[in-house]
Amino acid sequence: MQQIFPDGKTFVDCIPNTDLQLLLKEYNEENVKPGFDLREFILHHLTLPEVPESGFKGEKEKNIEEHIESLWPVLTRLPDAPKGSLIPLPYPYIVPGGRFGEIYYWDSYFTMLGLQVSGKTDMIENMVKNFAHLIDAIGYIPNGNRTYYIGRSQPPFFSFMVKLLADMKGENILIDYLPQLEKEYHFWMKGADKLNDKTNAAHHCIRMPDGKIMNRYWDENNTPRPESFREDAELKHFSSQTAENLNRNLRAGAESGWDFSSRWFKDERSFGSIHTTDIIPVDLNCLLLHLEQMIAEACRLRGQSKESFAYIQLVEKRKEAIHQYCWNDQTGFYFDYDFAEGKQKRSMTIAGVTPLFVKIASAKQAEKVAAVVKEKFLSPGGVVTTLNDTGQQWDAPNGWAPLQWMTIKGLENYGFDELAKEIALRWIKLNDDVFHRTGKLMEKYNVMDTHLEAGGGEYAGQDGFGWTNGVLLALIKKYGVPERA
Repeated sequence: MQQIFPDGKTFVDCIPNTDLQLLLKEYNEENVKPGFDLREFILHHLTLPEVPESGFKGEKEKNIEEHIESLWPVLTRLPDAPKGSLIPLPYPYIVPGGRFGEIYYWDSYFTMLGLQVSGKTDMIENMVKNFAHLIDAIGYIPNGNRTYYIGRSQPPFFSFMVKLLADMKGENILIDYLPQLEKEYHFWMKGADKLNDKTNAAHHCIRMPDGKIMNRYWDENNTPRPESFREDAELKHFSSQTAENLNRNLRAGAESGWDFSSRWFKDERSFGSIHTTDIIPVDLNCLLLHLEQMIAEACRLRGQSKESFAYIQLVEKRKEAIHQYCWNDQTGFYFDYDFAEGKQKRSMTIAGVTPLFVKIASAKQAEKVAAVVKEKFLSPGGVVTTLNDTGQQWDAPNGWAPLQWMTIKGLENYGFDELAKEIALRWIKLNDDVFHRTGKLMEKYNVMDTHLEAGGGEYAGQDGFGWTNGVLLALIKKYGVPERA
């Protein structure tokens, strides 16, 4: 709370120099003495997290692809020994960069798209093995490999990673990872079998009025996030919720990957009104539908036709539910659904393209979505995240690599190639312009005013950057780099 470090994540990433119980005992004895200096105590008893020294410096003279290729070794981490809050992983992996010196779940899929272009199949396989290891060890993939992330996951892209690897190495990969795909599914569906007319919510599962099961974001804990302890504790003064509910909604927002966005607010102008756990997100349910599809396919390949058919039925039920609760024919777009209020959210967000990304929209629905994307979301630098400028980083004017990719692929899936190409070229140009201005590839970008840096959020803009590099390489492979003026 005293902000010894500007970024609260620094403290929980420190490594204690002694046994934690002894450290706590000494702290309790020392901090009551006159003149106690907290900073001095921390620096004496803890080792600050180190960013591995690489001697790396971005060269603006390089082209952007050469820059990314030279970044892969810098962002590579070798198998870990247990230390501090880090959960050790058995195989090498790629981190996003900047303050993010550990693996992150959904980031990694988009990073893998670039590793595929770079021919780094071994690294992709190592990362998939690491995620399988986490599923086996913890029961799911946490937000990142830190102990303080246990209690929540992130958007479930493991099935997409396994599919990517299967496309490179053969369909037997699906069979190899079937046990982990099923375990992850059981994590997201925990408690579904206990739901009834009286109890409509348990963990990530919601029973809709007609009996269909859909999913939400959730965290098993309701305390402030250790990595953002001060921010969460202070937000309580600007919220009418109980501290427990507020903390749970903040944690669920962190699980969504969109941390934070007016998408999760009751009042689009008020962070304190966050109510993530009341919301059925359209994108989460599309990603879980893909997981169901991959399990069905893996079962089929294994000759388990009965199990395969059962999952195909689950896919059909979820597809029906997404269209029933998230499609709005009047506006021609997909929305999140507030199950507590029994109605769709009003916020239009680029998450509404996810049904096109997983190919469950009809041709007519896709046509309407494409028109909305072109009219409302298309910006000079790509597609904007939401239509609200709130100061939150997952709102206007910011754009993010994973959302560009999902939009572009979704449009391509339905033949809207010109619009997909326009978004891709605008995003590539923005990334390239910022790189030649700064020598960096960033975590997020201002897509509405391409001369300004992106802002908002709980921390400064980060460079590196895993998913930007991955999506950019994959898009450049298909579309090339526009000529600079």
